[in-house]
Amino acid sequence: MSRIIVTACLLIAIIGLVTRTGSAQQQGRSLDRSLSWLTNAEGVLITEKESPVLQYQANPKSRNGSHRRANYIHPLYGMGGGVLTQDFPSDHLHHRGVFWAWHQLYVGEVAVGDGWMADSFDWDVRSTEMVSKTESIQIKNEVIWRSEKLLDSDAQPISLVKELNVIEVHRAAGEMRNIDFEIKLLALRPNLSIGGSNDAKGYGGFSVRVKQPPDLRFLTSRGFIKATKLPMACGDWVDLVGQFGASKTTGGIAILVHPETVGYPQKWILRDKVKSMQNPVYPGRDPVALSTKSFTSLRYRLIVHSKELTKAELDRAHQAYASE
Repeated sequence: MSRIIVTACLLIAIIGLVTRTGSAQQQGRSLDRSLSWLTNAEGVLITEKESPVLQYQANPKSRNGSHRRANYIHPLYGMGGGVLTQDFPSDHLHHRGVFWAWHQLYVGEVAVGDGWMADSFDWDVRSTEMVSKTESIQIKNEVIWRSEKLLDSDAQPISLVKELNVIEVHRAAGEMRNIDFEIKLLALRPNLSIGGSNDAKGYGGFSVRVKQPPDLRFLTSRGFIKATKLPMACGDWVDLVGQFGASKTTGGIAILVHPETVGYPQKWILRDKVKSMQNPVYPGRDPVALSTKSFTSLRYRLIVHSKELTKAELDRAHQAYASE
């Protein structure tokens, strides 16, 4: 009997289940105790050695009642502290930290909500499970997409998509930290499709809205490039390089696309002179169907770094990520 009790206590220490029912604050640590998690009014805060790493926004948030959103990361913090991301920026109030969203959501020929603009769209975060691993912490979420434009016979929004996502925060390694995202989508209605902006840019999918430094540059597996208005073929990764935050040293945020991601290789929407988000594009302008039987999977890694990384270092980092 004592062995059963010990095993149960160990499982409770490793896995915590957070619901949106207003339960008491919960907390936990990675198994090496380097990382900590704490539930709060917004969702879940991850810290390392008492310094904040990121906040997962599970509960709905709006600005003066508009652009209501949930299910994203903000703030994301730099290695030396300081906030890297923006939420409700004045130039694009719908942008929010690290997010994944699409302009076009169709059931058959009917447009039902715009997740990108946070218009007539609702993210219902059903559950958040915290998993403590040896050198990382996972935030595992079940999210249901709904829209007020498609109601049932009781005038309640119909469930449209089940999203399962895993956000894994790794312990810092020197001046770098890996943060992994796996996003899986399953249609709950037949003939449901998603698409990016309905124009030549076609932006949509996994996006990062940063506080843009004046010296922002883009390093890719093809070298440094200049941003253009339309999607660009940049390879497997793009590093946003510049003097982020209060630091006068050059660092960055690298975005890596895993080869198992649907639509791989993806093109990129990048912005430097105009303040906006940075986005590996999926699926583009033309909507694609989501299956009702198997999940559509997207995988990305962010590398937050406080020193300038070389192309060779990032190529090796992507090779390591691709093998996982």
